[in-house]
Amino acid sequence: MKKTTLPVALIQDRDHGSREANLANIEARVGEAAKRGARLVLLQELHNGPYFCQHESVAEFDLAEPIPGPSTERLSALAKQHGVVLVSSLFERRAAGLYHNTAVVYEADGSIAGKYRKMHIPDDPGFYEKFYFTPGDIGFEPIDTSVGRLGVLVCWDQWYPEGARLMALAGAELLLYPTAIGWDPDDQQDEKDRQRNAWILSHRGHAVANGLPVLSVNRVGHEPSPIGASGIQFWGSSHVLGPQGEFLAEAKTQEPEIVMAEVDLGRSEHVRRIWPFLRDRRIDAYADLLKRYRD
Repeated sequence: MKKTTLPVALIQDRDHGSREANLANIEARVGEAAKRGARLVLLQELHNGPYFCQHESVAEFDLAEPIPGPSTERLSALAKQHGVVLVSSLFERRAAGLYHNTAVVYEADGSIAGKYRKMHIPDDPGFYEKFYFTPGDIGFEPIDTSVGRLGVLVCWDQWYPEGARLMALAGAELLLYPTAIGWDPDDQQDEKDRQRNAWILSHRGHAVANGLPVLSVNRVGHEPSPIGASGIQFWGSSHVLGPQGEFLAEAKTQEPEIVMAEVDLGRSEHVRRIWPFLRDRRIDAYADLLKRYRD
């Protein structure tokens, strides 16, 4: 069976204090990843600034921008400069009062290959995203690029097997998750460990259930709460998984880091031949999945 190897890079990083500082850092990191051979580079969720959803404030809407817009123009030029497919994560202003948490994919020639609007929106202490983001309305559609068909999802989507499955059923060759997740510093260590392990296990489950590689990149560092709470300690742990949930690469620290891996895109075909989960799905018996709950 033909082996098609794709060098990938995850840019795990912290907030550097301003949009300009973050984008300048991204430009340097993507350049470094490209020099190391990466052809696909994944950035973390909402990478232009701090994770502002720790509180609800109408002033934060000023951070949003149109797509295409200033950030996409700069990131498009970056992708073209280094000849990489680049996946970014932006606060999209679609119209007055209508905003999305949106991933944008840039082709290696600098064109916009497509975008994905986050479908599952959390509303938890410290993660007040429902105040800011309208749920996505363009569905679970993979984005075709020169390095493959990308099933791009965003953060909270990682807890839902349906999104990963629908991307797989539409022919996605990789699943990608830009993420911003961490723990409350006041939590006990055993609770912190449970949360982080559950997050990793969710990605491994998506890889196994769909026979696909999974790339997940998270931010790092402590970001204080604007409302006097404990803030969030982002736990990093960015990783690349193979189609049986095996680790191909994992961040070595909870510090800024470029995680590099070689992904064999041909391996999914082999895995699906020995574990033909798509063949054995009982689609005739799944109608109740369209219900909120089976009362």
